[in-house]
Amino acid sequence: MNGVKNLIVIIDYEMGNLPNVKRALNKFTEDVIISSNKDDIKKADKLILPGVGAFGDAMRNIDRLDLRDTIIEEATKKPLLGICLGLHLLFEKSEEDMTQDGLGLIKGTVKKFPIKKGFKVPEMGWNDIKKVKESKILKGIDSGNYFYFVHSYYISEEESVAAAKTDYILDYTSVIEKDNIMATQFHPEKSHDMGLKILENFVNL
Repeated sequence: MNGVKNLIVIIDYEMGNLPNVKRALNKFTEDVIISSNKDDIKKADKLILPGVGAFGDAMRNIDRLDLRDTIIEEATKKPLLGICLGLHLLFEKSEEDMTQDGLGLIKGTVKKFPIKKGFKVPEMGWNDIKKVKESKILKGIDSGNYFYFVHSYYISEEESVAAAKTDYILDYTSVIEKDNIMATQFHPEKSHDMGLKILENFVNL
């Protein structure tokens, strides 16, 4: 890693399809590694917190790998992008497993979608977003652009961090941005050109 500028570290807490995220980022930069090493995370210029799976399992893995304090500390210093479950982990709690504390970088609790006739949970497939404020991560993205979602839980609180919303069962926050912390409910690495644009924006911050 000597001499590498703009190094992006994808945090490996043993959940999620990390190579897909790396391949998508490699379209814009080769300076990407997947690591659970605290020194790598500290040396990184930018961090990505990905995730596929359950909130409780994710936080237990993060604690088992002794990464909680490092992620929290480094997230105050450099850009961090959360993806799907990685978005949920930024919050204090999730109804998926109330026995586990999230990272608490953003106030609020992640909630499960209510039952509504005509809708399936999880939300799975393509849906559009509605921008609610200008955002570094959404540069070049318009309201009405579509992205790929797979999730049963949604962000319900801390409206001040909302950068975009999506309508499915209810109107929920699908993109957040707070200072150097940003995250998407959808998977940009699976969302074709528009998703790649978001990753390109992150690389170019």
